[in-house]
Amino acid sequence: MKYKNIIEAIFIERPNRFIAYANLDGEKVKCHVKNTGRCKELLIPGKSVVYLEDHGEDTGRKTRYSLVKVKKNERLINMDSQAPNQIAYEWITEGEFKDDISFVKKEQKFGNSRFDIYYEREDGTKGFMEVKGVTLEVDGVARFPDAPTERGLKHIYELIEAKKAGYEANVLFVIQMKDIRYFEPNYETHAAFGEALKEAKAAGVNIMAIDCDVTFTEVNARERVEVRL
Repeated sequence: MKYKNIIEAIFIERPNRFIAYANLDGEKVKCHVKNTGRCKELLIPGKSVVYLEDHGEDTGRKTRYSLVKVKKNERLINMDSQAPNQIAYEWITEGEFKDDISFVKKEQKFGNSRFDIYYEREDGTKGFMEVKGVTLEVDGVARFPDAPTERGLKHIYELIEAKKAGYEANVLFVIQMKDIRYFEPNYETHAAFGEALKEAKAAGVNIMAIDCDVTFTEVNARERVEVRL
């Protein structure tokens, strides 16, 4: 996945989930934050180096800039919550599954949920994949979620129902950074989500994680990461 017109700035403040302000060459500019998570460990006022996508003037947008990446120490992290779905789609269609998948569709409803990806294999097997973007890292360990997620919890239990109905069912955690030791649920933040993942695995749901190569202009799937529940 590629970005255009990326420029460096310093994070100033985030008055709400959708808006942040950054210091761009001495000018305070308003940015759209493409991640509704808390991200408090990433966005430190006056210190965090952030990367903005400049959409240009006269585009009809409310904000000219989007905050899409942040540097944490020497680690570059993609913050765009829309990216993981596209990364997962490319991973399925262009990566290790490309010779086995005959059909892929984004956004498919099942029960009371809409899963991120629906696919069919060459042998006729059908499956769903729910994708979760991960930006929280502590000592090289990636964790999800960074805030309680009742919606995410519902998705896990719906995947269990999909598995019972005869579908393949998968959760894919897309870790938007590289050099991760392993992935684990963030029990401190939402213990119920971690317990739900254990139930899902016991029910036959595949729990997977991949990390990403992140540069100033791109973010792409890299390799599988160990999942520890």
